Amino acid sequence: MADFIARARIVGLGSILTALSVFGPVHAAPLSIVAAENVYGDVARQIGGDAVSVVSILNNPAQDPHLFEADASAARAVAAAGIVIYNGADYDPWMPKLLSVTGGGMRAVIVAAELMPVAPGGNPHLWYDPAVMPLVARSIADSLSARDPSGAAGYCARANEFDRSMAAVFDRIAAMRNKYAGMKVTATEPVFDYMARALGLDVRNAAFQLAVMNDTEPSARDVAAFEEDLKGHTVRVLLYNTQAAGTLSQRMRRIAEDAKIPVVGISETAPPDMHYQDWMAAQLDALDKALAQ
Repeated sequence: MADFIARARIVGLGSILTALSVFGPVHAAPLSIVAAENVYGDVARQIGGDAVSVVSILNNPAQDPHLFEADASAARAVAAAGIVIYNGADYDPWMPKLLSVTGGGMRAVIVAAELMPVAPGGNPHLWYDPAVMPLVARSIADSLSARDPSGAAGYCARANEFDRSMAAVFDRIAAMRNKYAGMKVTATEPVFDYMARALGLDVRNAAFQLAVMNDTEPSARDVAAFEEDLKGHTVRVLLYNTQAAGTLSQRMRRIAEDAKIPVVGISETAPPDMHYQDWMAAQLDALDKALAQ
């Protein structure tokens, strides 16, 4: 009987080895990550590499993210995710709702607005704050390492590489600050505001921008002041949100173009297949050229 059991174990082991030789080694399924915004999804892919599968819910730069409504596919993705990343600061209020209705489980949740606290009612466009994304990248690496300790060294190495790649962005910001600090610019919305402040720019018409961002009507006084800044060449550049181009914003763009004020398009969603660092660099390039005119 003992001999039979031993032979059975050997035969069973042989069957397993044969299967492995035919089908190759067995790999663990990728860790599932859901990002509310594709800018965070891109960073997750950079840190996770082949070990992760990433779904970004807001991923179309041609659509207004403020008009988004979560559907069943978004709920299913969140329910199946091991890690969820979202912006917070009331930018994506549908994500906490999805998290509550799909159950907590064992998933990790990363909220950018909790890594770099934002005052109530503050600017939610955190990915334009140069200090935020390295914190997000490190938090992703920590969450992945906790779930997959065997891959921790790789996640840490890729987070370090992300930091090194961001150094070029920080250098560009410093160089532009030296050239343009104090220059007056304006914007249809405060999408780019964190970056503009990092560049040392004097961003005008804040009340107008906040009203547009909050989907309310700017006062007649604020509209008049904006128009005068453009017509009188008080500002060097108009930063224009290409994803939320309402009637009033379009009007300001036309006035800027008529006054020969350069218009720089700014988006809230990253272009597809473009890394965050490259996206930031491209927008800084466009702004540099406009300010230099």
